Amino acid sequence: MKISNESKVGALTAISITVLILGFNFLKGKTLFKTGNYIFAKYEDTKGLMVSNPVYVNGFQVGSVIDIENTDFNLHSILVTIKLNENYKIPVNSVASIKDNPLGTPSIVIKLGNNTRFLNPQDTIATRNAIGLFDDAMNKLEPVTDQIKVTVQSLDSVLKNINRIFDPNTKNNLQQAIANINTTTASLIVSSAAIESMLDKQSGAIASSVNNINSVTKNLADHNKEVAATLSNLEKTTNKLAAADINGTIGNLKTAIDNLNVLVKKAASDEGSLGKLINDKTLYNNLNNSLKSANTLIDDLRVHPKRYVQFSVFGKKEKSGPLLAPIIDTASSNKQ
Repeated sequence: MKISNESKVGALTAISITVLILGFNFLKGKTLFKTGNYIFAKYEDTKGLMVSNPVYVNGFQVGSVIDIENTDFNLHSILVTIKLNENYKIPVNSVASIKDNPLGTPSIVIKLGNNTRFLNPQDTIATRNAIGLFDDAMNKLEPVTDQIKVTVQSLDSVLKNINRIFDPNTKNNLQQAIANINTTTASLIVSSAAIESMLDKQSGAIASSVNNINSVTKNLADHNKEVAATLSNLEKTTNKLAAADINGTIGNLKTAIDNLNVLVKKAASDEGSLGKLINDKTLYNNLNNSLKSANTLIDDLRVHPKRYVQFSVFGKKEKSGPLLAPIIDTASSNKQ
């Protein structure tokens, strides 16, 4: 059977149109044959969701939207068909939400549940109202707002307690205390001015004292070698004193003092010649008489030498008697 050229052209045109339609739908994300892992989701508001928009789980794209259609004429329920790229296991208690993006296209975000059972192909996943950017921010700020509410309540309670504490008497006392503080501050200002004036008056004396200190310091620096030598000699002396047998010297001194005490005790007693000489009056009187007789004898020898030395040519004898008492020295008597 011979096919005419017109038939060939018609068949080629039909095939081209079919491929064009399929390619256009494919580029739009639509498919004419729903094969693979599909699940469904129902929303009241799709927030501008379109076919081919991505589907994310934990920020990772697991599929895309392949169809959106209304299930009733009132548009209270819109059915969204989701195609999963692979056979991902989605727990049955997972929730799919539409996340609005003002700077881009909306997307579906699936929050995985913790159930051990998983969705089968063509099952319907639970949904939640669409999440806008403002709603997402509010959800993130919800814990913060709760803390702010608690803080505001605590602050309100504190303010009430403060108002209760600061009664009129307390307020008056506080005002008086502030006034006293102002008075004290003024007094401090006056005192500081007086101190500054006094320091200005004494600045010359202070400068002179500082100059004297500087002079003394300079002299010490100039005589540093002499000071060092003196300190070295002092160190040597202290070392010698430390090395000396001070305990032995103290022991010898103690022994000498003990011997002196014994000697003094003996002198105070009648024992020994020195004790008798000091304590015995008879010995003292005898000694005194002996000295007196010796003085008399010496004076008699001086006055009458011929009586004791017989050396004369004519043999003349001394007729005067011997002295009975010593002659008092004229010079001594004149002094007395």
